Amino acid sequence: MDSVKAARVLKGVRNAALSGQRPAVEPRPVIEESWSRVLRRGVDPDRDVRARLLPLEELEERRRSSALAEVLPELRRGLVSIADAAQHIMVVADTEGRILWREGASAVLRLADGHGFELGADWRESTVGTNGVGTPLVARRPVQVFSAEHFVRTHHSWTCAGSPVTDPRDGRLIGVVDVSGPLDTMHPATLALVHSVTRLAEAELRTRHLSTLDRLRTTALPLLAGIKGRAVVVDPNGWTAAVTGMAPTDRLALPKSFGPGRAWLPSLGECRVEPLPGGWLLRPDDSGEAAFDASAVVVLDLSSPRRWTVSVTGETGGWTHELTPRHAELLYLLAVAPAGRTASSLAGELFGDPGRAVTVRAELSRVRRYLAGLLEGRPYRFREDTDVRVMLPHDPADLLPQSTAKSVVRARRGEVD
Repeated sequence: MDSVKAARVLKGVRNAALSGQRPAVEPRPVIEESWSRVLRRGVDPDRDVRARLLPLEELEERRRSSALAEVLPELRRGLVSIADAAQHIMVVADTEGRILWREGASAVLRLADGHGFELGADWRESTVGTNGVGTPLVARRPVQVFSAEHFVRTHHSWTCAGSPVTDPRDGRLIGVVDVSGPLDTMHPATLALVHSVTRLAEAELRTRHLSTLDRLRTTALPLLAGIKGRAVVVDPNGWTAAVTGMAPTDRLALPKSFGPGRAWLPSLGECRVEPLPGGWLLRPDDSGEAAFDASAVVVLDLSSPRRWTVSVTGETGGWTHELTPRHAELLYLLAVAPAGRTASSLAGELFGDPGRAVTVRAELSRVRRYLAGLLEGRPYRFREDTDVRVMLPHDPADLLPQSTAKSVVRARRGEVD
């Protein structure tokens, strides 16, 4: 099907969906879910609404503070020349959908200006509807938006392919990379290209991180040689650089408010914390307990559509940890199934393939690093004497919008198992 005919079919699909009729062809699930979200938020499908552009000073400050700046050369090498030749532009936006950089064909840049696709513009899904910047930020996966798949009619002459970027140092979403252009320049391989380049950018961040850990390790080893007992040196994100007197672990979960003095850590218990250049020296108090007692209360906060946390309180202290999308999914699935779930069952929920149980076990082993003693296996479940509370969004449809797990999708629809 050529691009003109495809655009015509999609226009009919969109018109039917907006009028409440059954379309001749079902929209793709990622697009249908996006349309549903923006309808609930009152985005006008026939009116191009634009927020104010960021002032130049704020734009420059966001550029300086963004981890995306570290990999901008990688993104340029992988995308700009191709985008320019294909009459596309590359756009890099932060987690709020604000465009921080854009490069490519000058003629297409001028066309983009007419659509409000400018530096400092707000392209969140909740502002401008389904698009290649805002929708991948919500869905947390690569998304191509072609012609009338854009929710707002004035964007139908464009095709966009965007992929989110995650910082491997802390697992947080740091922005999105998008390649966009006029409808007749669409190529089916564009999304795969954008996704591949964003993975290369993440690999570059990982390489830089390993170099930083090596420098911290060089500083720490002479210090550890003089310490009797257990000690571990970690970077500001909890990644381990060196240990003595204990088995090494890849990463420790650190509290948000962390500094010199004493702190309680799930896997180590009470620790003395000392600053080092580029990290921390942690010296566990071996008289303390590493796990919470039976009075522990676990609060899984999923009330926000874009940020999720787990908090644990007990007699030995309190703790809050920000969750990745996958860990938020897993903990929700366990919280709503007190009797527990097998790895195969969880794999079927998350991937539609019970055979991917090994992947689930690996993720849960990471979860148990910061929920030491509170999760049990065979089947996986919260400890029986643990008080688990789940905070859900006011609107069920905002529950983990990136998730395709069957139980989550049913909950978003208001269906109760």
